[in-house]
Amino acid sequence: MGINIGEKLRSLRQKNNLTQKELADRCELSKGFISQLESDQTSPSLSTLEDILTTLGSSFSEFFSGEEQDDPVCRKEDVFVKEEPLSGRTIHWLIPNAQKKDIEPILVTLDPGAQTETDLPHMGEEFGYVLSGSITLALGEKRYRVRKGDSFSYKPSQRHFLLNPGKTTATVLWVCTPPNF
Repeated sequence: MGINIGEKLRSLRQKNNLTQKELADRCELSKGFISQLESDQTSPSLSTLEDILTTLGSSFSEFFSGEEQDDPVCRKEDVFVKEEPLSGRTIHWLIPNAQKKDIEPILVTLDPGAQTETDLPHMGEEFGYVLSGSITLALGEKRYRVRKGDSFSYKPSQRHFLLNPGKTTATVLWVCTPPNF
């Protein structure tokens, strides 16, 4: 499936709040030519396309990457929540489509006595910050107590999980790279 140059140019122009006439004037082209480009009735030369993309704040690599720029802000309604009442844990995936990104932050809430699933060794790095309560970080056979305000970081080269041995709920911001949760 090929790229629809006209549609992408129109979308980029509209994101920049420009009319066809304004874009044409800035690129020293006619409004009719811009209209024909956007309706795929003509094709631009490489130098003309470069001028248009520069005017629209883009580049060849961005334009032809096929990737839409994600909105950098994730709203609370975009967060996916998995509640597991029987296990005493709740997981909030804080950014949508994390599997397509290099990093995956989650918010883990553990009731007293609850633990996360045991994660097998994998490539990457993990980081956590305890927002409330305290947890035990299990890395292989070792156990580490991590309290509110403490953080942890490790390469997940052995089995690992979090456990809440306390009497109050614990909440942890847990970040994995690459995405693994």
